[in-house]
Amino acid sequence: MRKWLLPEAIEDVLPAEAARVEALRRALLDHFHAHGYRLVSPPLVEHLDSLLTGAGRDLDLQTFKMVDPLSGRMLGLRADTTPQVARIDAHLLNETGITRLCYTGSVLHTAAAGPGTTREVVQLGGELYGYAGIAADREVMQLLLSALVSAGVRGLNLDLGHVGVYRALAQAAGLDASGEGNDAELFNALRDKDFPALHDLTGALSAVSRDALRALARLYGPARATIDAARGVLPSLPEVGQALDAIAGLAAVAEATPGVATIHVDLADLRGYHYYTGATFSAFASADGGGVVDCGRGGRYDGVGRAFGRARPATGFTLDLRRLAALVGGGAAPDAIVAPDDSDPALAAQVALLRARGEAVIVALPGESADGAAALRVLERHGNEWRVVSRTQRSTIS
Repeated sequence: MRKWLLPEAIEDVLPAEAARVEALRRALLDHFHAHGYRLVSPPLVEHLDSLLTGAGRDLDLQTFKMVDPLSGRMLGLRADTTPQVARIDAHLLNETGITRLCYTGSVLHTAAAGPGTTREVVQLGGELYGYAGIAADREVMQLLLSALVSAGVRGLNLDLGHVGVYRALAQAAGLDASGEGNDAELFNALRDKDFPALHDLTGALSAVSRDALRALARLYGPARATIDAARGVLPSLPEVGQALDAIAGLAAVAEATPGVATIHVDLADLRGYHYYTGATFSAFASADGGGVVDCGRGGRYDGVGRAFGRARPATGFTLDLRRLAALVGGGAAPDAIVAPDDSDPALAAQVALLRARGEAVIVALPGESADGAAALRVLERHGNEWRVVSRTQRSTIS
């Protein structure tokens, strides 16, 4: 095997893509800063029992593990940043009131999410701790949507859900609402919209519970119509009403957000059920040439910091920065300018001025030709001044 071959689903990021990703990272972090979200930067590696504590436990199979040669303890390379930010909020900052944080960095997965995807994902996200009301969910969802729009995404499709609807119906029916116990088969049938299995598994329930769970599997579609339908067919349980009110509130915010084209609700979307505790949201956009791109997802995950000694209300989102950069594209960065190997102070001043304006200027090494440089523009002397000219206009450069 050639020594330079990279592991499967691990890849280098070359200059053009790296420049797009970095420009997008800076722009989005500035967007978060403008909304009061402070940047934190957790380490790439932690003790394994910390990474997999609480909500992080579901990440066990996705986490690379190793032994620390200094302590002999097991370490893990992070597969998700949210548990780390929860630790920072609970254990290090320990602030009273509301805490708004954001982050960005690579996470590493033991398996790729799908064909053609990378195991090293560049995550970027925002999280809000310390507020239990739906207003916090509205804020973080709106932050995600406005960030995507500011990045150049148009025609966003937003999916909304709320795990509290199923949880309330299951409890009212006397079922194990954990999704993992004796009623896991029913949970899986509902999650997968397996209507024949759901029909069989609900046959022994009371008429109210049976009809409600069967109806839940079909409650998906445009937001307003789906919410209205749910109010008409689901039992008038307080928890169900609160969940539907929460979804309606999120839908209203999304409707008023430029760039959002469609809003759908799926009350049987139970992906992430063991992680989320309330409202959920996912944003998608159409890619050039067809297909749908996942632009970011999030929701409420109260108690995420319980394992670190502080079970605060929490809500947030995360997105894949490389995937987003590929979606929005962007023009190539301006070509660098090549300056000749010349000791003229006026040239040095012009180079400094151009760099201060944001231009990339390469000062040629002795004997280096502009023809061999990665640039289409050069600095050339015209009388007593130095001017930027295109390579097709230039005369000579020494």
